[in-house]
Amino acid sequence: MKVLSAKIMKRCLLTSVVFLLSLTLVNAQDNKNSEKSDYVQVITKRSEKIVDILGITDSAKYKRVCNIIIDQYRNLSNIHDTHDAKVKEVKGNAAADKEIVKSEVAKLDGNMDNELGQLHLVYLDKLSKELTPAQVTEVKDAMTYKILPLTYAAYLDELPALTDVQKQKIMELLTEAREHAIDAGSAGKKHEWFGKYKGKINNYLSAQGYDMKKAGEEWQKRIKENQKQKG
Repeated sequence: MKVLSAKIMKRCLLTSVVFLLSLTLVNAQDNKNSEKSDYVQVITKRSEKIVDILGITDSAKYKRVCNIIIDQYRNLSNIHDTHDAKVKEVKGNAAADKEIVKSEVAKLDGNMDNELGQLHLVYLDKLSKELTPAQVTEVKDAMTYKILPLTYAAYLDELPALTDVQKQKIMELLTEAREHAIDAGSAGKKHEWFGKYKGKINNYLSAQGYDMKKAGEEWQKRIKENQKQKG
């Protein structure tokens, strides 16, 4: 009788453990599903805000463009998340040689760049079939927080003596920065791309004879003076 009771208790304990494990897995899956649902809501609202500025009156076209942008955000997230997980795994191998780790990470970075490059072309092709070139540009600016037009305007304000050739060069570099930034995985990374190209622009302007440090200081003084006058 004691042996039977022990077996029953053991079976009950095992059943409880299995139940708790199952419950934990269910909760974990529910959390993942909830996170995915929240993310879909975020990128849907973000995409709708972008399409709202395009002036599209055809409801079917509006929805198609929204879906194109939503899919792009989702695809970008998948590429970056997969890449980051693999890099973390490689770097987490404490026994691995540092040079091997560096080489593996470089390969992963290269693979990600290739995927992003292909996705970039497909995405712009889809947009171009629905939108005018001007509208595609609006989408690009919206997806990169309008850093390009804001930065360009700032250069014009800071350096009023810029020639047409210099203005064109600045625009070319900022446009190139935007093409990279549109594929970045976070707001911080998007700003990093523009920061990198602002460095290139400043180097170019310095080679053109501008004292960028002095120009920046004088520009800040003008901004403060204008604020005092308005105040």
